[in-house]
Amino acid sequence: MQFSTPLVRGIFRAREKRFTVHVRLDDGREVAAHTNNTGRMRGCLAPACPLWLAAAANPARKLPWTLELVETTADTGPGIAPGVLVGVNTARANELAVEAVVAGLVPGLDRAWNLRREVSYGRRDSRADLLLTGPQGHRTWVEVKNVSLVEDGHARFPDAPTARGRKHLEELETMVATGDRAVLLFCVQRDDADSAGPADDIDPAYGALLRRVATAGVAVHAVGMDVTLQGIRPVRRLTVDLEHP
Repeated sequence: MQFSTPLVRGIFRAREKRFTVHVRLDDGREVAAHTNNTGRMRGCLAPACPLWLAAAANPARKLPWTLELVETTADTGPGIAPGVLVGVNTARANELAVEAVVAGLVPGLDRAWNLRREVSYGRRDSRADLLLTGPQGHRTWVEVKNVSLVEDGHARFPDAPTARGRKHLEELETMVATGDRAVLLFCVQRDDADSAGPADDIDPAYGALLRRVATAGVAVHAVGMDVTLQGIRPVRRLTVDLEHP
């Protein structure tokens, strides 16, 4: 995935009502940018950290900038390496997941299979991020989770309690029970992770449920990215460790 326009650098000033960040651009302008990341961006967003914005495709949009990348600093937190670029635009995760499938980075998924996005499924009015249909009509449902928190080389999800994430796990479990396959894919938009798993200290209910659905047959995979100012590219499989402390 390549950014369609050059990114613009600035310094993080404040976050407002979850979906707005205030930024001082390098040219001195103070601007507000939209962020679609509903998490806390723990492990990447820190006071005065560098970040990069993309100009909105629609110049008439209320917030003309979108937050794309954050650079970690020495103040980001314990166990977090400084100088790491992190993709925090959650809307990119599904596109990167498709690229990972095409690159053969997700075990059990074949790029030759028919692939559809945003397909209704489950029992609770949900939409799967991806549906891959293979030979003889065998279906695999894929939920993609954007991961931005990495500590000591281990990617952790979620970075805030997520009732919606738990709902998605239950839907995947339901599809396995009906005879389909289901995959939870952690899309780690940074290059300093070797493994991935649940953040039990942040949302213990999510971690417990993830281990339950994995036992029931939901496959859990993780892909790491190379992140640059020009774009983001899935490049490697990460070890999944559901018991990491």
